[in-house]
This record gives sequence, structure tokens and C-alpha cells, in this order.
Amino acid sequence: MSVDSVAENESGDASDGATETLAASATRYYAVAPGVRLNVRSGPGTGYPVVRILPEGAKVPIFCQTPGTRVTGPYGTSSIWDNIDNGQFVSDAYVYTGSDGYFRPRCSF
Repeated sequence: MSVDSVAENESGDASDGATETLAASATRYYAVAPGVRLNVRSGPGTGYPVVRILPEGAKVPIFCQTPGTRVTGPYGTSSIWDNIDNGQFVSDAYVYTGSDGYFRPRCSF
């Protein structure tokens, strides 16, 4: 459901969409390092297949974090991998989070 949509409750009245707006606004996006086209992998490591490539200037949500292959990038060296969607991971060394450690819950597979 999009934030702009209006839902009907059981009585047939339209809601104002406040619940959907609040949920959508709660998702924070983090910038990928400038000038980087970032590989998105199917798991937390460089040995997993690339499922897509993020364009320069991309911003990503981070739902959970998990340990994986140690990678050196613009924001240091890290073994933390960020889950940005179902089955999609990027190295935290390429995402500006403002933290050198875990700041989101650990992923549970």
C-alpha cells in the first residue's frame, strides 16, 4: 500500500492514512559512498552472487545487520553486512551510517 492511498475500514469509512504515513516515514535511508556503484549480493559476503548494482548516489534502508566477509571501502574496513531488502546485502564499509559498529538488530535467517 502506498503512503498516498486511502484505506477503508470494516465500516466502509475511509481512513486518513496516518498509520501508513507513520510506518513509511519511520524507514531511514543511508547514503552509499559518493561515486560508487555498489554490488548488492544475495548473502553477507563477497562469495555470494551479485543480484543487482546500485547506481551512484543511491540511498538504502538497513533492516538488520550480520557478520560476513571483511571488506575495505570508503568508510573503513568492516565485516558488517547490511540487509537492504529480502535476500539483498551490501558491505557496511560502503554505506555512511555514522557508526563503526552494529546499530541495527542482528539478522536472523
